[in-house]
This record gives sequence, C-alpha cells and structure tokens, in this order.
Amino acid sequence: MVYCDQIIRPGRQLCSIAVANMEALIFIGIQASGKSTFYKQRFSATHVHVNLDTLKTRRREDVLLQDCFDAKRQFVVDNTNVTQALRTKYIAGARKSGFRVVGYYFESKIADGLRRNALRPPDQCVPEKGLLGTYAKLEIPSLSEGFDELQYVRIGLNNVFVVEDWRDEI
Repeated sequence: MVYCDQIIRPGRQLCSIAVANMEALIFIGIQASGKSTFYKQRFSATHVHVNLDTLKTRRREDVLLQDCFDAKRQFVVDNTNVTQALRTKYIAGARKSGFRVVGYYFESKIADGLRRNALRPPDQCVPEKGLLGTYAKLEIPSLSEGFDELQYVRIGLNNVFVVEDWRDEI
C-alpha cells in the first residue's frame, strides 16, 4: 500500500510525496498448512523472508529482524507461531519500529497437515510427532494481541489459496 502525504515548499505550490507503508506479516499455522508456498506465491518479491528453517538459529533470526526494523524493510515471519507468546516478540518489535502488523492464520486441520506432510520430499518431512505436538500447542490468534488486521487462509479447490477477512467465529 502507498499513502500520499502533502507538504508545502516555501514559495511553491503543494506537492505530493508517496510514502510506502511498512508491513510486518506474521504467519500462523501448523507445519504443512501452506505458509511457505503462500509466501513464495504472494510476497517473495516484496517482503524479506524470516524463517527459522532457513536461518537455523534464533540469533540469526534476531539479526535479520533488526535489519528489517532499522532499514524499514517489509518482512514475513514464516514460522509456525502457534502460541501468543511466540507471536508477541514479532508484534512488539514491529510496532515499536512503526510497522503495520498483519497476521495470516492458515487453516490447521491435523488430517490435512499429515496428508500434505506425507507428500513432501523425504528431507522436508516433519516427524508426525512434531506435527502433532505443534497442533496441540495451537492458540487461535486475536486482534487483541496487537495485530492491525488478521486474515484467514485456506487451501481451496485445485490447491488455490483462499484468503478471507478474519471473523471471530473462525
């Protein structure tokens, strides 16, 4: 999104300056719910990818996040983020740095996750125990956590992502 601010230069007319909206996107959902594929399809050209699977350590993640905050670079946190406690760190840092925070909750049905996980290449499969453990910790997000907006994402017919505005009954 782009917003336009108007300024007055001495001795001149009003002129417009476009200011980019800084967005922090936080993905929420169990493994194999489509988060990384959704990132690649929708945000890889515009947002930095913050993902523990690729970064490997929380320290590296913290460094990348701080770089995004300092440089005002839009980013996506593509981790499971299944508890409010996990999400709090990202929301607080983004808000402190002036970012708009949008949560994307990925429909997390255990049967679907297990089925999609089984279709992954062997080196990308999550142990069933790990997927079940993540599902057991899942806390549905709420706007009261500090999100400016929440979206609900599900995989529809022909594996097409369907994005809907958040409703409390979800």
